[in-house]
Amino acid sequence: MDIAAIDQVRLNFSPQGLLVINAAIGLMMLGVALEMKFADFRRILVAPKAPLIGLMAQFVLLPAFTFALTLIMQLPPSISLGMILVAACPGGNLSNIITYLARGNCAISVSMTAVSTVAAIVMTPLNLSLWGSLNPDTASILREVSLSPLDVFVTVFVILGIPLIVGLLISRSFPALADRIRRPFKIFSLIFFIGIVAAALAVNWQHFLNYVGLVLFAVLIHNGMALNIGYWSGRLFRLAEADVRAVSIEVGIQNSGLGLVLVFNFFGGLGGMAILVAWWGIWHIISGLTAAYLFSRRPLPAEPRPAVEGAAP
Repeated sequence: MDIAAIDQVRLNFSPQGLLVINAAIGLMMLGVALEMKFADFRRILVAPKAPLIGLMAQFVLLPAFTFALTLIMQLPPSISLGMILVAACPGGNLSNIITYLARGNCAISVSMTAVSTVAAIVMTPLNLSLWGSLNPDTASILREVSLSPLDVFVTVFVILGIPLIVGLLISRSFPALADRIRRPFKIFSLIFFIGIVAAALAVNWQHFLNYVGLVLFAVLIHNGMALNIGYWSGRLFRLAEADVRAVSIEVGIQNSGLGLVLVFNFFGGLGGMAILVAWWGIWHIISGLTAAYLFSRRPLPAEPRPAVEGAAP
């Protein structure tokens, strides 16, 4: 099999199907936003260190290291650009529950998810255009599709920004309603999205079988690198262990659903990109749960107790 042929593959997706997958991602983000509060954003102002370290790892270090990894691995251009696209996406909606299972700091996880979702409106198109254009092979794909960062910005804003604003307003103005619909809405939107992806894979099953082997190793290395970038960034700046776990998982769990939307909206379902992003969406659940299991088996260090005023030394 000619591995370069993956750059010529286009996954079939009708305009109606594309509209449905856009709606599915918007619904998923609305479900995530219903769990957020404005306090999640204010928390960063009160205790900014851990979230800012995590956001720096997510939007600066991960895209830069991903670019270097694509140069080292010498993969087909469409796969390399798919890796850069994944690295440009914000944290995924499963990161909060995986952080909980890992006994990490859930408050930091939720704050990072909230802020990274807002930041992604600018940072996702910026990182995709910047790092994609620095590699001559991936730059040629960007030129072929005439990628406009402004168009990507508008798409990301519609898919992430509007549902986030609506969800926050519902959560604040109608808290009882938000409490009732939060869980069933999130489950429905997740099942809906999985069904859409399954249908897309079914239509393109032969392409998936022919080329998925090419992306298995790339995703394994890339995702492992992402988890480690988050973990060691936290350790380097001496965060508490629970905070380190939250940052590691936030950086390692990316919003691959947004990545798929961008692949089909702007790259015509380009084979290497679509297959890599789709497999990342499956693999990061497996790797995230594995990381949570390993973290949970290591007890958290005892936090020092504050001195009690007037106590005897």
